[in-house]
Amino acid sequence: MKKIGLIAGNGQLPILFANALKERDLRIIAVAFKGETLNSLKEHVEKVFWINIGQLQLLIETFKNEGIDNVVMIGGITKALLFSDEKPDYRAASFLSSLKNKKDDIFLRSFAEELQKDGINIESSTKYIPSILAQKGCLTKRSPTENEYRDIKFGWDVAKDIGKLDIGQTVIVKDQAVLAVEAIEGTDEAIKRGGKYGNGQIIVVKVSKPGQDMRFDIPVIGMGTVRSLKEARASVLAIEAGSTIVLDKYEMIKYANEAGISIVAI
Repeated sequence: MKKIGLIAGNGQLPILFANALKERDLRIIAVAFKGETLNSLKEHVEKVFWINIGQLQLLIETFKNEGIDNVVMIGGITKALLFSDEKPDYRAASFLSSLKNKKDDIFLRSFAEELQKDGINIESSTKYIPSILAQKGCLTKRSPTENEYRDIKFGWDVAKDIGKLDIGQTVIVKDQAVLAVEAIEGTDEAIKRGGKYGNGQIIVVKVSKPGQDMRFDIPVIGMGTVRSLKEARASVLAIEAGSTIVLDKYEMIKYANEAGISIVAI
């Protein structure tokens, strides 16, 4: 059986991915991050090695010792941890100092290049589970209204512009005004912040960045997203078809329908 490496971030996505790979008779060797990756991952992979954020040399050595050349990186890594008190090892410190800035695209592509120096290739997770990507159309019973579609179009253009700047993937709008833009805090917190200013009926638009590298940082929605939408009293979530991972699809749609929230993939 072929072995594949998994750089496992937070949330349920690494577990879902691991289960999908096992169904294809692949052996999964994971490197997980203490305080970030779900502990239950160990029940879904052949082996898991726990490291601290910043232990780059140990991450590379772990995969090399296991004879792994191809890895996927899946699940979020809280970017705020880059500014924590966690001290990077020499390899990570050298890598970070070589970056001209810490924008997501530059950071992640440079990280992939750093692993490639040791013969470790990062692949796209969707290569293995393409069915997890959103298909075009309305996912929920309720479709957006004409006015909501107007806000979606407005928010879509703004989100793509923000994506070009590599700031975030999500914007929250209402009546063609921007209420919040996702930055380091993540999608759920941005939605809650937009809801605070919107007083209900807000529109959330989440897109891929122009030139999205499908190896990492793919937009993801799931139960946490729709719970945040309900808390913020949002009326619509618009996502990009073919470029957005949908977790817990049926449970999420059921919850959105009960809350009267429209989810549409464009």
